[in-house]
Amino acid sequence: MEIQNLMQEIRENALDKMEKRSPKDLAACWSGEDILYSGKGNAIFIVLPTQGCAWAVSGSGGCTMCSYVADSPLENVDADELIDIFKNSIGRQEIKEKAVVKIFVSGSFLNPDEVPIKARNEILKFLKNEEYVEEVVVESRPEFITAEVLKECCESLGNKIFEIGIGLETSSEYTREEKINKGFSKEDFERAVKTIRTTTLDCNVKAKAYLFVKPILTSEKIAIEEAVKSAEYAESVGVSRISFCPATIHKDTLMELLWKGGSYQPPWIWSIMEIIKRVRKSLNIPIIMDTAGFGSRRGPYNCKKCNSRLKSMIIESNLNQSIPEDFECECKDKWRTEIEFCDITRSTTNLVRKK
Repeated sequence: MEIQNLMQEIRENALDKMEKRSPKDLAACWSGEDILYSGKGNAIFIVLPTQGCAWAVSGSGGCTMCSYVADSPLENVDADELIDIFKNSIGRQEIKEKAVVKIFVSGSFLNPDEVPIKARNEILKFLKNEEYVEEVVVESRPEFITAEVLKECCESLGNKIFEIGIGLETSSEYTREEKINKGFSKEDFERAVKTIRTTTLDCNVKAKAYLFVKPILTSEKIAIEEAVKSAEYAESVGVSRISFCPATIHKDTLMELLWKGGSYQPPWIWSIMEIIKRVRKSLNIPIIMDTAGFGSRRGPYNCKKCNSRLKSMIIESNLNQSIPEDFECECKDKWRTEIEFCDITRSTTNLVRKK
């Protein structure tokens, strides 16, 4: 596909510019208040350095909005080093009551080429013995979610909630393939969720869908409609939780190229508020809205008068699973105008690729 040829060119250029860093330098961890299945609690976030997302480093070039592969060492990190990095990272955090540990690897935790089986099992065994940890959350592409892998994970983790997030991004096959370049279908997603729901296991495995708000070449109005429809679809398939990821501009991506050319803008925060209001009314499962990048030049943005206030309201609505109260600002009329006329005022900027 042409999108894959373009992404491969962009990815190769980005990787050529990458500064080499050691796995330990690339690791990160932090904590904060979060919502668990049992209510408000504490989350520990751990980023483990692996060789990089298999899809991103393949001939496909990866997804059009993602640069997480740039936070990878792009070489094998052996199991013992990953285990050591994990233990050092979590050792710097206080594990409080009602805790969830979220592990990110800029790819698929269940892919043995990214996270060696020994490392995966040792990390889960470690968390099994932490009495305050109620949930462990990881991410994976659907092709790595099999009954055999789930059973191995549950043997290591024991009787805890094990949530696997899948980057569905959207229920639109066209958007996922032609605008995002995701590399898997709704059928693949449904198979993975079914495997999670029907495999007999010793731990409580749940599926989560990550949904992307406003891919490239998508108007503000369509972005809202597609996000709501995608959430309704994901719930119908059987996911237990949904996490929305509003677009932020990552460096060295096709999305950045379009943004710099004046052909793309991240969503309005008003659009995010509209999505929250609609899905909270129509869905019966927990809905989380990520607020990373809100109010910044490269992220969802309204105006300086209301950015911070609305971000705080969204964070509170995540924790309470509530519908944010109505709020008005003079910039809301500009958003309403864009929603009404966005199909008429589509950008016609010409982009020239430099060879």
